[in-house]
Amino acid sequence: MTLMRYSKPNRNALDKNFSDIMDEFFNDVVNDQRGNFVPSIDISETENQFLITAELPGMNKDDITISLENSRLAISGERSFENEEKGKTFHRVETKYGSFERSFQLPDNVDEESISATYENGLLNISIDKSEDKVKKQIQIS
Repeated sequence: MTLMRYSKPNRNALDKNFSDIMDEFFNDVVNDQRGNFVPSIDISETENQFLITAELPGMNKDDITISLENSRLAISGERSFENEEKGKTFHRVETKYGSFERSFQLPDNVDEESISATYENGLLNISIDKSEDKVKKQIQIS
């Protein structure tokens, strides 16, 4: 089965019904209450590695911190809003800003010494090698 994202048909502003107007209103309210920036994260696995990709557009690598404590990998940082341009008035800002922290418990079969990270074009890529020494074993019942 293939999942496809639903997108509303593009309508003329005068062609909106009450339901569409209410959807827009509540989406704006929910988005404003959510507040802080929460980056999207993808986690995948190959035969030899775990791979984590975080979308962090508009950030510098100096604004990002990666830490490891008790087999918990944490990614944190802050995305700042620069509103210093004179003569520019913002009528709507939908981009999220603020501090964030995402953390993930690593499985037992990783080599914590092998963790490496790169940041390019707004994507943080973290790779973690698997360790064959720590592979879970199945226990036979007698």
